[in-house]
Amino acid sequence: MPLEYAYHPGNVAHSSAPEVADTVVPAAKSLGINLIPMEGATSCGGGIIRQANRRLQLTLNARTFAIAEELGLEIVTPCATTAGILFEDLNELKNNPILLAEINNVLSDTCGRSFSGNTEVRHLLHVIVEEVGLDKLSDLVKNPINFTVGGYYGPNIQRDGACGSDDVFQPNYLEQVIEALGGKSKSLSYRTQSVGAPSVLSEETTAMKQAAAVLCEAKDEGVELLVSICTLSHAVLDVYQVKASKVSGEDTSIPVIHFTELLAFSMGHFNSRLAQLRTRIAVIGN
Repeated sequence: MPLEYAYHPGNVAHSSAPEVADTVVPAAKSLGINLIPMEGATSCGGGIIRQANRRLQLTLNARTFAIAEELGLEIVTPCATTAGILFEDLNELKNNPILLAEINNVLSDTCGRSFSGNTEVRHLLHVIVEEVGLDKLSDLVKNPINFTVGGYYGPNIQRDGACGSDDVFQPNYLEQVIEALGGKSKSLSYRTQSVGAPSVLSEETTAMKQAAAVLCEAKDEGVELLVSICTLSHAVLDVYQVKASKVSGEDTSIPVIHFTELLAFSMGHFNSRLAQLRTRIAVIGN
């Protein structure tokens, strides 16, 4: 019987990261996961809305939780930032009945909805390891990812409860998946370090130094391909490589893709894009 989840694409997958939107659907289908759209769900806030108005972010995310609750489903997302923020807000609402009642009053007045606390939030990575299983994943591989691959988690999802049964401080789920897909994994010490995604426009120099640290470690460790489970961090690590190099004075050139791309390519989807990725790896090299 297929697994079924209410699908939240994250903050950029449906706008500036079409590669995630393209690859998550066929990858999920191959894995036996039904992604049910949450019509009208909004951004989780990306760590930005709460800086200006914490109550507004809680209300927006409570509305998303209410939509999932109406579907009778848990939420799944391919973005670690979204998973972490939704998890934090969900727990705050569940553990504070007075706050939940106040938020529900706003929801009732504005959209005719309410949230009782009957949903959970999971990242696609954790669903694959804990529900689908690595053996099944290996059986689905048509194009082994025969590269040396480094995994990047980011900080938002690394907290008790938010990262499933993975280790909070020394996660290895992503490395296990890389190995199951035929790759050689490298566990990076900076794999849970922030790359400044929420503040890249206001504190660009700091963010670029943070991104450069992750990219340079990957190169130093002989990584040929860096894979991110966070759409926001993926954008920083990929799009801002040139700026990160200029700010840090280091060579930061390395192919960076999102987790859903790795899954889709390995299971035989988008072979032309896989060929382009292989070309990028060959050209950039080490």
